[in-house]
Amino acid sequence: MSQLSRLISLLTLLKSKRLLTATELADKYNVSIRTIYRDIKKLEDAGIPVYSIEGKGYSVVDNYTVAPVQFTEKQANALITAQHIINQSNDISFVNDFNDALTKIKSVFKTSIQEKSELLDNNLYVFNWPHDEISSEALSEIQLAITNFNYVEISYIKVNEDTMSFRKIEPCALYSSNNKWILIAWCHLRDSFRAFRIDRIQQFKILPEKFVDRAFSIQDYFSSFKN
Repeated sequence: MSQLSRLISLLTLLKSKRLLTATELADKYNVSIRTIYRDIKKLEDAGIPVYSIEGKGYSVVDNYTVAPVQFTEKQANALITAQHIINQSNDISFVNDFNDALTKIKSVFKTSIQEKSELLDNNLYVFNWPHDEISSEALSEIQLAITNFNYVEISYIKVNEDTMSFRKIEPCALYSSNNKWILIAWCHLRDSFRAFRIDRIQQFKILPEKFVDRAFSIQDYFSSFKN
């Protein structure tokens, strides 16, 4: 990768992340930490408002805008392919939000890229993955609750059960398995972490009340099952 390409990529990355250390950036671009320091200096000399927090890393000030991103044909094709796969999801909110986002992204495609992406779109098909007929519309809202630390009240029915239970939960993480989205949350009814299938949530309400971050780690959560 040339220095110019790396600088452009570095700026895009700093805009997309909150804070990145010099070590993380050096590993990302397979260069020395000293090279990253020089790159950061070049961005600053170019008038780009990079700031650093000692011991935490670098970022770019909020509201700083960069020139529209240019997508390669392969990158555009990857997005089109992702759209076909995501459209198989059984969560309507997730599908709609992705498609709305992709419409905005397509607006910056060059004409030639857009024409080719439309050609691929018309010649790409993903067969339906086997899954339950149950659909959901909670995923997008629950994602917001996770990132904003909002309590959520849910009415939930377990698999192979008819009884509905009412829970107040602290949503922490999501994972997907067999085309089903699973929410990991602290359940106040059980006073422990529990897993909830999104499509089994009958009703939900995002509360304005905030919970204290429990510093949940999904990696540690899965590791606990191996021990």
